[in-house]
Amino acid sequence: MAAKTENSVVIDAPMDLVWRMTNDIESWPGLFDEYASAEILERTPDGGIRFRLTMFPDEDGKVWSWVSVRHPDPVTRTVRARRVETGPFEFMNIHWDYAEAEGGVRMRWVQEFHVRPEMPFDDEAMAAHLNTNTGVQMARIKKLVEQAARGTGK
Repeated sequence: MAAKTENSVVIDAPMDLVWRMTNDIESWPGLFDEYASAEILERTPDGGIRFRLTMFPDEDGKVWSWVSVRHPDPVTRTVRARRVETGPFEFMNIHWDYAEAEGGVRMRWVQEFHVRPEMPFDDEAMAAHLNTNTGVQMARIKKLVEQAARGTGK
């Protein structure tokens, strides 16, 4: 059994800028407001990136951190990723794609996952959380990339 979320946003900026900013993992702590740090652990010859994300402490003071592997393909404007350290998930696979759209670039994130049975929440609760949080993060990313496209920092 697996759950799936799908969210997208149209960013009014050139494709190259959207691609570059959203795939610069080292800058994610400034792009996303939930990450305290992003550390590149390895770059593979096939273009893959193994990295660790660490979040700010949650409302209970717990700091969540995990390792993921990401494979961006600038030709097809797609990214495939998966968590290596899965934490509360049995698995978490992520697909990002980018397409020209009226008003800019449509960036879409699809997350497929299954929560471990021993967790105090289920797939449905996690999907609701991810859908809410993804909307917040995509709005922030849209704002920051559009500001960069205009040459403003505001």
